[in-house]
Amino acid sequence: MEIPAIQGLQLEKSLLPLEKQLAVKERGRHLRIGVPSEARNAERRVALAPYAADILTAAGHEVFIQTGAGDLAHFSDAEYSEAGAQISSTAGELYAGCDLIVKVFPPSLDEVQMMQDRQTLISALHLGGTTPDFLQRLMDLRITGIGFEFITDADGTLPIVRMMHEISGVMAIQTAARYLEGSTGGRGVVLGGISGVPPSTVVILGAGVVGEWAARTALGYGAHVTVLDTDLPSLRALEHYLDRRVTTAVANTQYVRQAVQSADVVIGAMMTMGQRSPMLVTEDMVESMRPGSVIVDVVIDQGGCVETSRPTSHAEPTFVKHDVIHHCVPNMPSNAARTSTFALTNVLVPYLLEIGEAGSINDALWTNVSLRTGAYVYRRHLTKKSLASMFGMPHRDIELLIASGI
Repeated sequence: MEIPAIQGLQLEKSLLPLEKQLAVKERGRHLRIGVPSEARNAERRVALAPYAADILTAAGHEVFIQTGAGDLAHFSDAEYSEAGAQISSTAGELYAGCDLIVKVFPPSLDEVQMMQDRQTLISALHLGGTTPDFLQRLMDLRITGIGFEFITDADGTLPIVRMMHEISGVMAIQTAARYLEGSTGGRGVVLGGISGVPPSTVVILGAGVVGEWAARTALGYGAHVTVLDTDLPSLRALEHYLDRRVTTAVANTQYVRQAVQSADVVIGAMMTMGQRSPMLVTEDMVESMRPGSVIVDVVIDQGGCVETSRPTSHAEPTFVKHDVIHHCVPNMPSNAARTSTFALTNVLVPYLLEIGEAGSINDALWTNVSLRTGAYVYRRHLTKKSLASMFGMPHRDIELLIASGI
């Protein structure tokens, strides 16, 4: 039965709701990520392991790797291809076709010539080798440069630096154990000793990340470990972490001299970011060490902790002075290229995914504090005050630049 009151009822069009399409901001961006071969400084690492390509391509990005880039870390081109990466035959081809470059070492000036306008570069910066000319070339190309040394998490830690320092600490003890053997000119002893024979004595200068992991590794060998530092809270924390299995002392001249004189191994691990390492061990202290003892100066790239130290190379890693073997190779993690590459990849992949999800490098820098603290050049501007002071160059605040849309 029809209801008369409703029959023929008509509504004016002006009262009808009208559909309207709203502009919705598109999230996400397709990235073309390039991983070039590391062509200098005996660098064996590669910025991304093959599994990264699988994750990034699944998220809709393209990954390009220069042929042979992973060879020294024992990652083949075939592994990258199977994971979804595309192989670029030359560095020039790779740089020309990508909007984001991920490296271990900063690009050489020749590589900078291959970079494209407004590319994003994520790599180490290496303050000791940085020049105003290098920074200016990046700025002329309007590059957004993000440095491993500057990327800082919310808790104040430097995730990539920490990873590499953990590896350096472990490798320092492995290296010392090898050079203590008689075949390399060492004292002919093992770190941990055996039943009835006391262990070797390892003295570690510095209670930071390198020192902590050197101590953990030396304890694992069974060595007697002494750690010295000028910062008492750091020593207290290390004792707590290691369940008081290490001997600690304040690094004054008296304690350092006594510890070094009785050491089979001295590990130089004392450092402050952005500053030269303090010179804790003088030449006369080295002279007092027993013949065949070993010094591994891990922080040689920041000047070193030992007066007799000088930089060595992966090809010629040691020299002998006052009958003491010195190992002073910068960039120790390169010798553990596969482990280091996995560690680096674990930290980098979430950042790359976030850049893609943000939709632009501007938005990623704005929303991600870690990436923003990592930026040292942005478009045509230097954004790190420390670099500006070092080179006498002007700088601009990164947050103001992003907010202004420059």
